[in-house]
Amino acid sequence: MSKIDPELKKKLLKESQSPFKGLRRILWIAFSGSAFLGLLIMLSKIASGGELQQNNLFIQIGACVLFPTLLFFDRNKDL
Repeated sequence: MSKIDPELKKKLLKESQSPFKGLRRILWIAFSGSAFLGLLIMLSKIASGGELQQNNLFIQIGACVLFPTLLFFDRNKDL
């Protein structure tokens, strides 16, 4: 017979199926915030009349779409 608490066993099994989920979520949130802050800075530069390469803007918009999407797909599906 196992002497492990059933709740602890369930938690450990869940963690073994998706390791480092908390760390991944923190990284996705940090990367999303960084992408949106970078986009805000780029848009303020455009609004002030500064020159900006179009490729850089598209990369920043892509990051603003990618990282929140990864955060969405990394959510708890059992809730």
